[in-house]
Parts: sequence; C-alpha cells; structure tokens
Amino acid sequence: MKYYWIVLTALALTASAAQAQTTPAGTPPAATKAPLSAGQRKAAEELLAASNSEKNLTESIDRMLASQIEQNPGMKAVEPEMRAYINKYMSWSAMKEDMVQLYAHEFTEKELKELAKFYQTPIGRKTIDKMPQLMAASMEIGQRRMQEHLPELQQAIAEKMKAQNPADVK
Repeated sequence: MKYYWIVLTALALTASAAQAQTTPAGTPPAATKAPLSAGQRKAAEELLAASNSEKNLTESIDRMLASQIEQNPGMKAVEPEMRAYINKYMSWSAMKEDMVQLYAHEFTEKELKELAKFYQTPIGRKTIDKMPQLMAASMEIGQRRMQEHLPELQQAIAEKMKAQNPADVK
C-alpha cells in the first residue's frame, strides 16, 4: 500500500508540474479553437524557441523526477517507468503543438513577436536563464510546506474515510 501511495503522489506532483503549462480550468482545448494563421503559428514557435521552452521543459522534468526520488528513495525502482511515461506524454515533442496553439490563442501575433524580441534582450535572456532555478525553488517551497502540514491532510482524510466506512477503518 505504501508503494501505491508513493507512485500516486509522484503522478500527482507530475500533474501539478504540468498544470503550470496548461490553460486555466474552463478554457477549451486548443484543438477546438479557430485555426492559426501562418504568421501567428510562426510567431508562437519563435517565442517558444526564444524562451528555451524545450530545454526548460526537459530540465524541469529531470529536476522533478530527481526531487521525487530524493524525497522517496523507494521510487528509484520505478524511475524508468515514470520517465518513459513522462517522456511519452509530457516531452517537448509530445507537447509542442499544444504549446504553440496555447500561446497563439492567448497572444496576438504582434504580442508574440514582442515577447520573442524581449527574450532576446539581455534582461530577457537573464529571465529565461533564471526561470528554471526560480521554478525549482518555488516547487521546493511548496513541497516543504506540504510536508510540514501533511499530518493535517492525513488526519482529515482518515476522519473522512472513517466517517464513510467505519467498519473498514482499523
């Protein structure tokens, strides 16, 4: 059972990391939106390239997996399966088209070009270079806060389960 919760937690954290890359709740999938113009598609692709999206996604996935294994050494045994799963569904090749659609539908072609231009400036490059470290540090803060308050969640879940199935809880 402990192994089940470790894997479930890892998958939940994987989903949380991916959540930052998705549209807000209630936003329709990109596939249901109007087709992109060639210029808008090109501008979105240029922005994603200028912002090192592929490299940052890959590094974020690697850091997230390493962090999970560090916190739960028992997960080392399932790292290849987790990595294969994540690479299949969350790698740049799997997500690029969705990301192009997302950015192209959220920004005008002009805005996309301005953002790409910004990311090519010294402060834009610094922003891109620092963003993975900032995201990793933010995730560590969030994980630490979750760990600090995990007993409260565990107690709430145990109480809920006990109330729902009093005969099953020992």
